Amino acid sequence: MLKITNLTKLYGSQAAVDNLSFEAKKGEILGFLGPNGAGKSTTMKIATCYMAASSGNVEVGGINVAERPKAVRQKIGYLPEHNPLYLDMYVKEYLAFMGKFYGVTGNLLKTRIKEVIELVKLERESHKQLRQLSKGYRQRVGLAQALLHDPEVLILDEPTTGLDPNQIVEIRNVIKSISAEKTIIFSTHIMQEVQALCDRVVIINKGKKVLDTSIDKLNDKLKTELNQNEYVLNLEIEKPILETEWQQIEGISKVEISQNEPTKVKLFTQSDLRREIFLYAAKNEWVLLEMQQQTQSLENIFHQLTK
Repeated sequence: MLKITNLTKLYGSQAAVDNLSFEAKKGEILGFLGPNGAGKSTTMKIATCYMAASSGNVEVGGINVAERPKAVRQKIGYLPEHNPLYLDMYVKEYLAFMGKFYGVTGNLLKTRIKEVIELVKLERESHKQLRQLSKGYRQRVGLAQALLHDPEVLILDEPTTGLDPNQIVEIRNVIKSISAEKTIIFSTHIMQEVQALCDRVVIINKGKKVLDTSIDKLNDKLKTELNQNEYVLNLEIEKPILETEWQQIEGISKVEISQNEPTKVKLFTQSDLRREIFLYAAKNEWVLLEMQQQTQSLENIFHQLTK
């Protein structure tokens, strides 16, 4: 388990992390979200002993990171946002080099290298020099080194950066397959990834926690808000149309027309009026280029909490 209590990191008078508290349990994948500069990477660097906190505590498996950093490092696997690799090394050579830092040697090291290469699907590239690999395969090497010593806690800072859609699915499957026996902190900017992969989500903004909930509760919240709130339709039309013209359609409660793009219109209704709007537009010879119903989503909640 990873437990963060009242964590603060100051740079002069500015708080990069501001009295932050949350915990992640064994068998849980926690989505750790926030806009750029929110304090995510700083939090993860403190948790992995790369950086000291100004105040507060971080514990990994009951061990305080400030008091026993060496013991904590044995329990944590870390893939940072900017994956540092020795590009002159070959894949297996690099993994062997990193394994020795974790105290993994001999036949156990050879076995673990083989296992993690198979796990992240690096077999075809394992004979290559790291500089010869694409960014996506370099990310896989980074994930392999984070898993090499079979850590209890895995901290992944945007691990799918640079991967193509097929590779993203493969890495998701790897993370899911090992999650039962580990605590996984997963940072990403891809909201669909969080909903597809994570059990819980923590969102921070300007160093402060603004949301901490399970994905199940979040999905229930999204459904409730979708049922209770008004419908929102985003339209694009060929030529600008006055607000008073839109108000002639019964059931429209509000109209927003973009001043910068007068052909972009947002309609607020209490029921689904897509058919009525389409027919009214056709009757008046208005050309609808696009009509899309806006729904509540994790992305919308993220915007609301961090804007």
